[in-house]
Amino acid sequence: MSATEQTEARPRGTRLPRRARRNQLLGAAQEVFVAQGYHSAAMDDIADRAGVSKPVLYQHFPGKLELYLALLDQHCEALVQAVREALDSTHDNKQRIAATMDAYFSYVQHEGGAFRLVFESDLTNEPAVRERVDQVAEDCAKLVSPLISEDADLPEEQAMLLAVSLCGMAQVTARHWLSSDRAIPRDVAKNLTASLAWRGIAGFPMQQH
Repeated sequence: MSATEQTEARPRGTRLPRRARRNQLLGAAQEVFVAQGYHSAAMDDIADRAGVSKPVLYQHFPGKLELYLALLDQHCEALVQAVREALDSTHDNKQRIAATMDAYFSYVQHEGGAFRLVFESDLTNEPAVRERVDQVAEDCAKLVSPLISEDADLPEEQAMLLAVSLCGMAQVTARHWLSSDRAIPRDVAKNLTASLAWRGIAGFPMQQH
């Protein structure tokens, strides 16, 4: 059942275990934040979407920022975990690149628009949000970097630079693919992007002067 169906199906006032209630509130908050952005969203909107009173919402989250950060943490970790699983799915580095690209395409397609909170937040001037957004990019790159270092025989700092580039290309390309109404089938888009990345990495190490 989707987050939308969960919030619509839950009658107002129904008692839930604390963890289940928290998850329900996060699902409702995601829908509101994705649809309206942080600044336009109101706690009243989120409480209404969840089918609870505003005091119930405040029992779990002291304010809108805390709710947003909890949601951001959840979806940043989801992306890092997706990249980790992609890299663990095979021992072939070429296939690992393809799997990593697919992880980003899957993330933007299936996370209920949550990628917009991570990649397109309207609150990046808030230090706590900026820190999380920067951290997820670094965490993903740190997972990829050792493989580039190993395959391309590059020192750690150079491999990390390329890993940041690769992950940045993956998320920008995946978002473009989604915004273009998926005119290219996902597998084709993923394979094109992976091929570009792999051919680039295969060109290293460059001759040093």
